[in-house]
Amino acid sequence: MGLDFEALTEATSGAVGGLLSTTILYPLDTCKSKYQAEARTSKYRKYRSPLDVFKEALQSRQLLSLYQGLGTKNIQSFVSQFIYFYSYGYIKNLYLKRSKKEKMGTGANLIVAAAAGACTAIATQPLDTASARMQTSSFGKSRGLWETLSAGDWKQAFDGLGASLVLTSNPAVQYTVFEQLKNRLITRQRAGTMAGEHTHGAAPAVLSAFSAFLLGALSKTVATVVTYPAIR
Repeated sequence: MGLDFEALTEATSGAVGGLLSTTILYPLDTCKSKYQAEARTSKYRKYRSPLDVFKEALQSRQLLSLYQGLGTKNIQSFVSQFIYFYSYGYIKNLYLKRSKKEKMGTGANLIVAAAAGACTAIATQPLDTASARMQTSSFGKSRGLWETLSAGDWKQAFDGLGASLVLTSNPAVQYTVFEQLKNRLITRQRAGTMAGEHTHGAAPAVLSAFSAFLLGALSKTVATVVTYPAIR
Protein backbone atom coordinates (compact mmCIF):
# COMPACT_ATOMS: atom_id res chain seq x y z
CA MET A 1 0.00 0.00 0.00
CA GLY A 2 1.66 3.22 -1.16
CA LEU A 3 1.83 6.27 1.04
CA ASP A 4 -0.98 8.72 0.26
CA PHE A 5 0.42 12.19 0.99
CA GLU A 6 -2.95 13.91 0.64
CA ALA A 7 -4.46 11.52 3.19
CA LEU A 8 -1.37 11.97 5.37
CA THR A 9 -1.83 15.76 5.35
CA GLU A 10 -5.51 15.44 6.28
CA ALA A 11 -4.62 12.95 9.02
CA THR A 12 -1.97 15.22 10.56
CA SER A 13 -4.17 18.33 10.55
CA GLY A 14 -7.12 16.34 11.93
CA ALA A 15 -4.99 14.82 14.68
CA VAL A 16 -3.57 18.20 15.75
CA GLY A 17 -7.02 19.77 15.73
CA GLY A 18 -8.41 16.88 17.80
CA LEU A 19 -5.52 17.21 20.26
CA LEU A 20 -6.19 20.91 20.84
CA SER A 21 -9.95 20.50 21.24
CA THR A 22 -9.48 17.55 23.63
CA THR A 23 -7.10 19.54 25.86
CA ILE A 24 -9.27 22.66 25.95
CA LEU A 25 -12.51 20.83 26.70
CA TYR A 26 -11.11 18.08 28.93
CA PRO A 27 -12.42 19.36 32.31
CA LEU A 28 -15.92 19.55 30.84
CA ASP A 29 -15.52 16.05 29.41
CA THR A 30 -14.44 14.73 32.82
CA CYS A 31 -17.51 16.28 34.47
CA LYS A 32 -19.76 14.76 31.81
CA SER A 33 -18.13 11.32 32.04
CA LYS A 34 -18.33 11.12 35.84
CA TYR A 35 -21.95 12.28 35.73
CA GLN A 36 -22.89 9.70 33.09
CA ALA A 37 -20.99 6.84 34.73
CA GLU A 38 -22.40 7.37 38.22
CA ALA A 39 -24.10 4.29 39.65
CA ARG A 40 -27.53 5.66 40.57
CA THR A 41 -30.16 4.16 42.83
CA SER A 42 -33.67 5.28 43.68
CA LYS A 43 -32.55 6.36 47.16
CA TYR A 44 -29.34 8.21 46.43
CA ARG A 45 -28.09 10.28 43.56
CA LYS A 46 -24.75 12.00 44.04
CA TYR A 47 -24.67 14.08 40.88
CA ARG A 48 -27.75 15.78 39.45
CA SER A 49 -25.81 17.48 36.67
CA PRO A 50 -22.21 17.76 35.41
CA LEU A 51 -22.02 21.01 37.35
CA ASP A 52 -22.22 19.01 40.59
CA VAL A 53 -19.03 17.20 39.59
CA PHE A 54 -17.27 20.55 39.15
CA LYS A 55 -18.59 21.76 42.53
CA GLU A 56 -17.26 18.62 44.21
CA ALA A 57 -13.81 19.19 42.70
CA LEU A 58 -13.90 22.82 43.80
CA GLN A 59 -15.02 22.09 47.36
CA SER A 60 -12.48 19.30 47.81
CA ARG A 61 -9.71 21.47 46.30
CA GLN A 62 -9.16 18.91 43.58
CA LEU A 63 -9.65 21.13 40.52
CA LEU A 64 -6.53 19.72 38.89
CA SER A 65 -8.11 16.27 39.17
CA LEU A 66 -10.49 17.35 36.41
CA TYR A 67 -7.44 16.80 34.20
CA GLN A 68 -6.75 13.27 35.46
CA GLY A 69 -6.08 11.02 32.49
CA LEU A 70 -5.43 13.96 30.14
CA GLY A 71 -2.16 12.48 28.88
CA THR A 72 -3.82 9.20 27.97
CA LYS A 73 -6.78 10.99 26.43
CA ASN A 74 -4.46 13.14 24.32
CA ILE A 75 -2.60 10.06 23.08
CA GLN A 76 -5.90 8.36 22.31
CA SER A 77 -7.26 11.48 20.60
CA PHE A 78 -4.16 12.06 18.47
CA VAL A 79 -3.81 8.42 17.43
CA SER A 80 -7.52 7.93 16.75
CA GLN A 81 -7.86 11.17 14.77
CA PHE A 82 -4.74 10.37 12.75
CA ILE A 83 -5.87 6.83 11.95
CA TYR A 84 -9.40 7.98 11.16
CA PHE A 85 -8.49 10.83 8.84
CA TYR A 86 -5.75 8.84 7.10
CA SER A 87 -8.05 5.82 6.62
CA TYR A 88 -10.87 8.04 5.41
CA GLY A 89 -8.65 9.98 3.00
CA TYR A 90 -6.98 6.85 1.64
CA ILE A 91 -10.24 4.89 1.14
CA LYS A 92 -11.92 7.98 -0.34
CA ASN A 93 -9.14 8.56 -2.86
CA LEU A 94 -9.09 4.86 -3.73
CA TYR A 95 -12.85 4.90 -4.30
CA LEU A 96 -12.73 8.01 -6.49
CA LYS A 97 -9.85 6.61 -8.53
CA ARG A 98 -11.55 3.28 -9.20
CA SER A 99 -15.03 4.72 -9.77
CA LYS A 100 -13.63 7.58 -11.89
CA LYS A 101 -15.90 10.06 -10.14
CA GLU A 102 -15.04 13.60 -9.03
CA LYS A 103 -16.74 13.34 -5.63
CA MET A 104 -18.57 10.84 -3.44
CA GLY A 105 -22.28 10.78 -2.81
CA THR A 106 -23.86 10.60 0.64
CA GLY A 107 -24.16 6.80 0.65
CA ALA A 108 -20.55 6.21 -0.34
CA ASN A 109 -19.45 8.83 2.19
CA LEU A 110 -21.22 7.00 5.01
CA ILE A 111 -19.70 3.65 4.05
CA VAL A 112 -16.17 5.05 3.76
CA ALA A 113 -16.50 6.97 7.03
CA ALA A 114 -17.84 3.89 8.84
CA ALA A 115 -14.95 1.77 7.53
CA ALA A 116 -12.44 4.38 8.73
CA GLY A 117 -14.20 4.51 12.09
CA ALA A 118 -14.03 0.73 12.48
CA CYS A 119 -10.27 0.76 11.83
CA THR A 120 -9.89 3.50 14.44
CA ALA A 121 -12.02 1.76 17.09
CA ILE A 122 -10.12 -1.52 16.86
CA ALA A 123 -6.71 0.19 17.01
CA THR A 124 -7.45 2.56 19.91
CA GLN A 125 -9.94 0.69 22.14
CA PRO A 126 -7.39 -0.06 24.94
CA LEU A 127 -6.50 3.64 25.14
CA ASP A 128 -10.17 4.58 25.20
CA THR A 129 -10.88 2.07 27.98
CA ALA A 130 -7.95 3.32 30.08
CA SER A 131 -8.96 6.95 29.56
CA ALA A 132 -12.54 6.26 30.68
CA ARG A 133 -11.36 4.44 33.82
CA MET A 134 -8.98 7.27 34.72
CA GLN A 135 -11.62 9.95 34.16
CA THR A 136 -14.26 8.24 36.29
CA SER A 137 -11.99 7.27 39.18
CA SER A 138 -12.22 9.18 42.46
CA PHE A 139 -10.60 12.60 42.48
CA GLY A 140 -6.90 12.36 43.22
CA LYS A 141 -6.83 8.55 42.90
CA SER A 142 -6.30 8.13 39.17
CA ARG A 143 -3.50 5.72 38.20
CA GLY A 144 -1.10 5.83 35.26
CA LEU A 145 -1.81 4.36 31.84
CA TRP A 146 0.16 1.13 32.23
CA GLU A 147 -1.08 0.56 35.78
CA THR A 148 -4.66 1.12 34.65
CA LEU A 149 -4.39 -1.31 31.75
CA SER A 150 -2.46 -3.94 33.71
CA ALA A 151 -5.14 -3.99 36.44
CA GLY A 152 -6.97 -6.55 34.29
CA ASP A 153 -6.13 -8.79 31.35
CA TRP A 154 -5.89 -7.56 27.76
CA LYS A 155 -9.35 -8.90 27.02
CA GLN A 156 -10.73 -6.38 29.51
CA ALA A 157 -8.79 -3.63 27.74
CA PHE A 158 -11.06 -4.25 24.76
CA ASP A 159 -14.26 -4.06 26.83
CA GLY A 160 -16.81 -2.03 24.95
CA LEU A 161 -15.32 -2.70 21.53
CA GLY A 162 -18.70 -3.83 20.24
CA ALA A 163 -20.29 -0.57 21.37
CA SER A 164 -17.38 1.37 19.88
CA LEU A 165 -17.92 -0.33 16.53
CA VAL A 166 -21.59 0.62 16.67
CA LEU A 167 -20.52 4.19 17.44
CA THR A 168 -18.47 4.35 14.25
CA SER A 169 -21.71 5.83 12.96
CA ASN A 170 -20.92 8.99 14.97
CA PRO A 171 -17.85 10.15 13.03
CA ALA A 172 -19.44 8.72 9.90
CA VAL A 173 -22.47 10.97 10.32
CA GLN A 174 -20.29 13.89 11.43
CA TYR A 175 -17.86 13.72 8.52
CA THR A 176 -20.61 13.05 5.98
CA VAL A 177 -22.62 16.06 7.15
CA PHE A 178 -19.45 18.17 7.14
CA GLU A 179 -18.45 17.07 3.63
CA GLN A 180 -21.92 17.68 2.20
CA LEU A 181 -22.22 21.13 3.79
CA LYS A 182 -18.69 22.01 2.70
CA ASN A 183 -19.37 20.97 -0.88
CA ARG A 184 -22.53 23.06 -1.01
CA LEU A 185 -20.80 26.10 0.44
CA ILE A 186 -17.84 25.82 -1.93
CA THR A 187 -20.22 25.37 -4.88
CA ARG A 188 -21.92 28.63 -3.96
CA GLN A 189 -18.58 30.37 -3.57
CA ARG A 190 -17.48 29.16 -6.99
CA ALA A 191 -20.73 30.36 -8.53
CA GLY A 192 -20.13 33.80 -7.03
CA THR A 193 -16.52 33.76 -8.23
CA MET A 194 -17.55 32.90 -11.78
CA ALA A 195 -20.09 35.74 -11.77
CA GLY A 196 -17.49 38.28 -10.73
CA GLU A 197 -14.39 36.96 -12.46
CA HIS A 198 -14.83 39.30 -15.46
CA THR A 199 -14.18 42.32 -13.30
CA HIS A 200 -12.07 41.02 -10.44
CA GLY A 201 -10.46 37.86 -11.80
CA ALA A 202 -11.06 34.29 -10.65
CA ALA A 203 -10.14 33.26 -7.09
CA PRO A 204 -10.02 29.77 -5.63
CA ALA A 205 -13.03 28.79 -3.54
CA VAL A 206 -11.85 27.69 -0.10
CA LEU A 207 -13.39 27.57 3.35
CA SER A 208 -12.40 30.25 5.82
CA ALA A 209 -11.31 29.16 9.29
CA PHE A 210 -14.56 30.55 10.74
CA SER A 211 -16.70 28.72 8.17
CA ALA A 212 -14.85 25.48 8.85
CA PHE A 213 -15.39 25.98 12.60
CA LEU A 214 -19.13 26.53 12.16
CA LEU A 215 -19.53 23.56 9.83
CA GLY A 216 -17.52 21.38 12.20
CA ALA A 217 -19.63 22.41 15.19
CA LEU A 218 -22.88 21.86 13.29
CA SER A 219 -21.86 18.45 11.94
CA LYS A 220 -20.69 17.30 15.38
CA THR A 221 -23.98 18.44 16.91
CA VAL A 222 -25.98 16.46 14.36
CA ALA A 223 -23.83 13.34 14.90
CA THR A 224 -24.09 13.59 18.70
CA VAL A 225 -27.88 14.00 18.68
CA VAL A 226 -28.28 11.01 16.34
CA THR A 227 -25.98 8.66 18.31
CA TYR A 228 -26.44 9.90 21.89
CA PRO A 229 -28.50 6.88 23.10
CA ALA A 230 -25.66 4.59 21.97
CA ILE A 231 -23.10 6.86 23.67
CA ARG A 232 -25.01 6.56 26.94
